[in-house]
Amino acid sequence: MSLAPEPTDSLASPRPPLLAGIGGKVALSLVFAALVLAGLSAYADVQALGTELLAYRWSYFGVGLLLATGNYVLRWVRWELYLRTIGVRIPLRTSILVMAAGFVMSITPGKMGEVYKSWLLLEHEQEPVARTAPVVVAERVTDLAALVILAALGALVFPAGRWVALAGLILVSALLSLCMSRPLARAVLSWLERISFTARFVPTLRTAYDSLATITQPKPLIAATAIALLSWFLECVALFFIVLGFTGASIGMLGSLFAYSGPTLVGALAMLPGGLGVTEASMTGVLQGLGQGLTPTTAAAVTILVRLATLWWAVLLGALALIPLQTRKKLAKRTGETPKA
Repeated sequence: MSLAPEPTDSLASPRPPLLAGIGGKVALSLVFAALVLAGLSAYADVQALGTELLAYRWSYFGVGLLLATGNYVLRWVRWELYLRTIGVRIPLRTSILVMAAGFVMSITPGKMGEVYKSWLLLEHEQEPVARTAPVVVAERVTDLAALVILAALGALVFPAGRWVALAGLILVSALLSLCMSRPLARAVLSWLERISFTARFVPTLRTAYDSLATITQPKPLIAATAIALLSWFLECVALFFIVLGFTGASIGMLGSLFAYSGPTLVGALAMLPGGLGVTEASMTGVLQGLGQGLTPTTAAAVTILVRLATLWWAVLLGALALIPLQTRKKLAKRTGETPKA
């Protein structure tokens, strides 16, 4: 089914199924995150982990946090680019708050709960969900392309990495070409329609592709992919600096690219909330394999700090952004006005 809910202008309409019980889903994700943290701590040895963190030079974590914040700023620039591409103009403050509020949904499977941003635009700006939901899908497409490129470049750290890098770049080129070329996309969909296993997915894929037509034109798609590439690169660099905070530990820039983007991709493809569990396990393993002076304990500590800076910092910012949005919504209900954030 399409990720875009049915068009509606009514604020009284029930939330789409994707957002049903979203509070409970977030709460479950938090419980799952606590279990993942407990598992990592047990793997690293709780006492040894505590010793590592006590000796950590926290200024490096501060740098990582700033770089991760830069990622969020660039993702807002992309959000604005896409909104303007589809002709949506909203106040700057609303745009920032809605974009940030979507980070709360980073801990939903595949981040698809970020369609909550479209719901917020309906509530605060009367923009139909069906009009803006494709932006969320396009964001995921460009995120995927950027992470594949970064992981492919990071693979150059391995002896046979050039072949992995080449395969990754070919995959991204094919993905972007498919998005930008309607005749090519229709030809591929027609081909998939003739295969019994994939035929049942074709109507959904065709609907989703048609809804993305405007924002997958070459100019906005290439610009958005470039922004995504730079924004995710900042988080890879954040990992690089966070590692340096541990005395005697280091990882090269190529290693940082692979150690961050590879596990992030794996976690996203696993479709678990925020990639929890899968991302942490993958990142810890890769760090042990690529880093210098990274014991299992240090690798686990790095993973915990990286996830704090790149995932949970975003969730916290999202929760803070929701406060003024929800406050204004409650006030608007009392006065009978359309809420304007």
